[in-house]
Amino acid sequence: MPESTPTAVIGCGRWGMNLVRVLAQLGSLKAVADRDPEALARAGAVAGDITLARDPEAVFDDPAIRAVMIATPADTHGSLATLAIGAGKDVFVEKPLAMRLEEARDLVALAREANRVLMVGHLLEYHPAVLKLYELVRGGELGEIRYMISNRLNLGRIRTEENALWSFAPHDIAVILRLAGAMPFEVCATGGCYVQAGIADITVTQLRFLNGTRAHIFVSWLHPFKEQKLVVIGAKKMATFDDVHKKLTLIDLRISWEVGHPVPITTPEVDVPFSLDEPLERECLHFLQCVETRSAPYTDGANGLDVLRVLDAAGASLAANGRPVRVAGERGPGAGPTEGEVAPVITTAPQPAVPGRVTVESDVDFPARGTRGQD
Repeated sequence: MPESTPTAVIGCGRWGMNLVRVLAQLGSLKAVADRDPEALARAGAVAGDITLARDPEAVFDDPAIRAVMIATPADTHGSLATLAIGAGKDVFVEKPLAMRLEEARDLVALAREANRVLMVGHLLEYHPAVLKLYELVRGGELGEIRYMISNRLNLGRIRTEENALWSFAPHDIAVILRLAGAMPFEVCATGGCYVQAGIADITVTQLRFLNGTRAHIFVSWLHPFKEQKLVVIGAKKMATFDDVHKKLTLIDLRISWEVGHPVPITTPEVDVPFSLDEPLERECLHFLQCVETRSAPYTDGANGLDVLRVLDAAGASLAANGRPVRVAGERGPGAGPTEGEVAPVITTAPQPAVPGRVTVESDVDFPARGTRGQD
């Protein structure tokens, strides 16, 4: 049973404590590692009789621990995951998989060579409403997807190790790639740094796909109210997922031509029911099941690497004040350079020294993997 899988959590800050809570409820949590003794005390109060360690090496060296879940600051994800795999552990890493594309690529290769499970915490992909939306899209309910808009806005925690793009947008990028069933070939991103120099608080990113689909992602941690909303426009219907109000709706898309002019016909929203299961519990259970069955996770390393390819291109565009950047590794018609090549359109543009920290000059069944052209 997955519940018997001895698992450790590395990092029990704000989000890591959620992993501690869920794994403790599932009966799988055996150890927690964090440098902060107060954080360890909180974890111990929640989980009870578990091992508490100040150094993650204690977890890596423990042969009784089969899997680790990493919820440390983003700039440590790649190095800790590499150490965990080297110690023979199966690994879950909160998003993003790493802060550098090359590091993520090496990590995916290492997990494959070591025959270790590598899963990325793209939590939104485990949300019952998103899974239902994906089912509707794949079933043709919406028709051909024309464009998608995703807003993730809040007056919330302002980070220092990454910008709003790298902190918020991985969720939206992961879902958009899944719904589009493809990688974009080009990305444009703009933003502004208003609190800390070199760290964008607000970004707007546009994705272009070879079939004509477009996507628009607006993220901000300097917004007066919380909004987490995804709109998907198809040829036949429009869907809206509002995560704040826990609502998924469908609207028929009808256009009437009157004297040569297109006029939209208003139709009522139809609520789409979905399970109220906790996404994090689904995600954790899925990881434990993959460890036990030795199967590839729904959001595996390759999935995380795809998201990083888009983030990397968006970061380069952000540094170049919104100039279009081709996405590395996408080799469809007109896709531009191969992985590692610099797109000709930005050869003279400044590149960020550290991903996610750039100076902006302008002010539980899951669908099978392989949704990006591999079905």
